[in-house]
Amino acid sequence: MLQGFKDFIMKGNVVDLAVAVVIGSAFGAVVTALVDSVLMPFISAVVGAPDFDSFAVVTFNNNDIRFGVLLTAVVNFLLIAAAIYFVIVMPMNKMIEMRNRKLGINPDAVEPSDDVVLLTEIRDLLSAQRGGGTAPPRTEL
Repeated sequence: MLQGFKDFIMKGNVVDLAVAVVIGSAFGAVVTALVDSVLMPFISAVVGAPDFDSFAVVTFNNNDIRFGVLLTAVVNFLLIAAAIYFVIVMPMNKMIEMRNRKLGINPDAVEPSDDVVLLTEIRDLLSAQRGGGTAPPRTEL
């Protein structure tokens, strides 16, 4: 019974998932700090308010409908997405591109799979048998 539990815990995907959750929560704190301490104060200086919560409040039957809260959430989402893109995704893509160039890897020159090569050859042979001539030049599917 304990051996099965140990095997489950030591599986690569469980350990990888655990590491991803821990790193993700730590990284979430960094992104939240960036948005709350840098980007939102900048927006507050430009717009004049730290958030949009009091923007577009509609009172209906003594209930406040706050469209500004939704607007604040959307702006926060866009700021977090932009921070992740410009701080993590874009530099990682550049590093991968530089590594590929250094190693001579060209992602555009992808070899066709064995299935595609085989189907292309079958197509060319059938075409040559019907026409009685030589097989047409090989083209990619």
